[in-house]
Amino acid sequence: MLNSNRMFLRGSDRPQRMVTMSETCDIEMEGHLIDSLTLTKALDKIMSMGGEFEIKTFRVGKKKHDTSYVKIAISGDDTDHLDRILLALHPLGARVIEAEDVRLEIAPQARVVPRGFYSTTNHLTHVRYKGTWLVVEDIQMDCLIIVKDGRAICVPIGQIEKGDSIVVGTAGVRVVPPERPRDKTFFEFMSNEVSSERPSGEIVKQLAEEILATKRAGGKIAVVGGPGIIHTGAAEALAELIRDGYIDVLLAGNALAVHDIERQLFRTSLGMDPHGNLTSAGHRNHIYAISEVIASGSIRRAVEDGKLKGGIMYQCIKRGIPYVLAGSIRDDGPLPDVITDTVEAQKAMFEALRGVDMVIMMATMLHSIATGNLLPSRVKTICVDINPSTVTKLMDRGTAQAIGLVTDIGIFLPRLAEEVQRLAEAS
Repeated sequence: MLNSNRMFLRGSDRPQRMVTMSETCDIEMEGHLIDSLTLTKALDKIMSMGGEFEIKTFRVGKKKHDTSYVKIAISGDDTDHLDRILLALHPLGARVIEAEDVRLEIAPQARVVPRGFYSTTNHLTHVRYKGTWLVVEDIQMDCLIIVKDGRAICVPIGQIEKGDSIVVGTAGVRVVPPERPRDKTFFEFMSNEVSSERPSGEIVKQLAEEILATKRAGGKIAVVGGPGIIHTGAAEALAELIRDGYIDVLLAGNALAVHDIERQLFRTSLGMDPHGNLTSAGHRNHIYAISEVIASGSIRRAVEDGKLKGGIMYQCIKRGIPYVLAGSIRDDGPLPDVITDTVEAQKAMFEALRGVDMVIMMATMLHSIATGNLLPSRVKTICVDINPSTVTKLMDRGTAQAIGLVTDIGIFLPRLAEEVQRLAEAS
C-alpha cells in the first residue's frame, strides 16, 4: 500500500499554498488505473477545473491482471463547484464513497426531463435503489435512466413518458469504464486508436483471428457498411463473409442495397462497370434497380422472383441475416425495405444490435457514428475508412472503444475475407 503525504494541488501541476475550500468529499476508483492512464486523467481533470485533491490510499496491483485502488479526497470552492468536478470524473469510474441511493424525479410530461438529469455514458452502469445496486439495462450514450418495477433502464429522451421516475445527479450512480485488454489481441496490438498505415498482412491476420475467435465463442458480429464497398469492388468479399456465417447483422442505408442490386442486375455501380469505366446511359441503372425491387414488393420477393441471384442483400436473404436499411434525405426511391422514419430506424438499429460482440464499420461516416451512439463500450468496434476524419469523429462522439484503420476498403475487405477463409481451413 502506498499512502500519500497530503498532496494538495490546484489548477496546475505545481504545488501551491493550499487555499481553504468549503466542500470536500471522498471518491474511490478501482481498475487498471496506471497503464490505462485513468488516474492521470482524473487528477488532471481535478486540477484543470480548479479543485484540490488529497490521495489518501493508493494500492497498486503487483501482477499483470491485478487491479489498483485509490481513495481521493476532493475539495471545491462550494457545493456547485464540487458537483461539477464529480460530474466530470464520473465517466472515468470515480464514485463517491458514501453509500447513497439514487435520486429520482418525475417527468412532468412525455419527452420533458427534470433539470439536472443524469446523462448516460456507454459504459457499464449501476444505480443504487433501495439499498441494492441495479445494472442499467440497454445502456447507450446520451440517454436517461428510469427506474421502473425494480429495474433500471436506459431510455432515449424520445421514449420518456409522463410520470417516469428519472435519475437526477450522480449520487447512487456507478460507472465501470472498459479495461484495457490484458492479453495480446488485435485490440491491444492496434491500441494507437487510428492507424494511417495500409492493411499489412499482420493487421489483417489479427482481425481475422478476432472474427474467428468471436464466432467460435458463440458471439455475434455486425457490419455497418456504405456504398463504397460496392464502388470499390469489395461487395463479393462481404457477400462471402455473410454466406459463410461470419456476419450476423447488417446495418446500412438505401445506397449500399441499391448499388449492390444494381451491380447484380446490370454489372454496374453508379453506372460504372467493374473496371471503373462509364457505360452508355449507365447513370440510369440504379433507378432501374430500384424499380425492379419495387415491382416485386421487397428485396426478399426480388430474390424469390429470381431477379436477384447474388450479392450482399441476396446472401442476407438466403442466410436469414437481419438487416436494417436506414433512410436519409438523399435517397433515390427508396427501396421498399428502407425505413424512412429516422426515429423508427434508430429503434430498429438498436434492437438489431442487441447481444452483438463485435462491430465492423466500413466506408460510411453517418451510419458508423449513428451506430457508435447505440453501442455499449464493451462491444469491440473497428472502423475502416479511407477518410481519417470518419474515425476521429466517431471517437469524438464518445465511441472511445473504436479502433480505426485508414485504408482503401477495396483492398482491405477482400484480403480480410481471404484470411478468414484461410485460417478457418487451417484450423
